[in-house]
Amino acid sequence: MQLVVGRVGRAHGIRGDVFVEVRTDDPDDRFAEGSVLATDPADAGPLTVSDARWHSGKLVVHFSGFDDRNAGERLRGVLLVVDSDDLPPSDDPDEFHDYELVGLSAFTVSGAALGSVVDVVHSAAGEILVLSVDGAERLVPFVREMVPTIDVPGGRVVIDPPEGLFEL
Repeated sequence: MQLVVGRVGRAHGIRGDVFVEVRTDDPDDRFAEGSVLATDPADAGPLTVSDARWHSGKLVVHFSGFDDRNAGERLRGVLLVVDSDDLPPSDDPDEFHDYELVGLSAFTVSGAALGSVVDVVHSAAGEILVLSVDGAERLVPFVREMVPTIDVPGGRVVIDPPEGLFEL
């Protein structure tokens, strides 16, 4: 599975540098010099990082072979992706990659089947699980009080919903 770790933004300067909207927890490692990133669309890459630095709180990256402003602008909007199989497992038992959660079957604490996790939304208020329940989307705050159990190997997540959350 391909995971998005960044999105190329506008060019910065005249040497082909571009701003990158970071979508990874470890940008310094992911965008280290020499890192090779696949792209979506695939014909835009792979791209090799030749330099990366922070400028006013934003990541500026130079990719090998993109040596002027016009070349950098051609990358605008390109998604930078990595294969999920290449990611190391987390050392924290309470930390999950989105791709590990999507597809899990959801059950209530009493064991009733609810549906499945179809997405994870990252908002300013925190993470939200998007469940498909009887063909409708239901949003569940991804907090321990509402999601007491995540069993990735078992393919299930347990939801302790407040009254009315899953009523239409």
